[in-house]
Amino acid sequence: MDPLAPHYRVFETARGFCGLAWSEAGITRLQLPAPSAAAAERHLLRRVPEARPGEPPPEIAGTVAAIRRYFTGEAVDFAPVRLDLGEQDVFFTRIYAALRRVGWGETTTYGALARQLGAGPEAARDVGQAMAHNPVPLIIPCHRVLAAGGKLGGFSAPGGADTKAHMLELEGVRLGPPEPAQQSLGF
Repeated sequence: MDPLAPHYRVFETARGFCGLAWSEAGITRLQLPAPSAAAAERHLLRRVPEARPGEPPPEIAGTVAAIRRYFTGEAVDFAPVRLDLGEQDVFFTRIYAALRRVGWGETTTYGALARQLGAGPEAARDVGQAMAHNPVPLIIPCHRVLAAGGKLGGFSAPGGADTKAHMLELEGVRLGPPEPAQQSLGF
């Protein structure tokens, strides 16, 4: 087996089967939970067809364990995880770096992220494109980016917006109408 070729591992979580691909430089791809190991592997290999199954080295095994803990509802910080994103658009790289600083239970919006990077409101679409092309969702927490007005927005992982809502709920983020300030007295 070529030690420089990317490798991958499919593993089970409380939410389904994930896939993780890595190189010597870091994690290259994360497949969010799919209903079966075969589906997770199929989705992952569409993006990294050259990857071969492999035994994760300790650093990667630690990330697998952290992903499993995340899907049980444990607060996990993925900011220290080493990534190998290869060639990326410079603005996408800046977006991803800024988004990695949005922590557990926090959210931002496409527009706020664009403004944080010194771009105008028209760049919110670019932020959306970066989210759609995010190779490592969860590690680069695109589920924490909401549409204007705190609306859920889209999500390209298996399960779509339902998966995004579930991930936010794991982190204690509740979307929807606010709780009433007063309870009715029932008169």
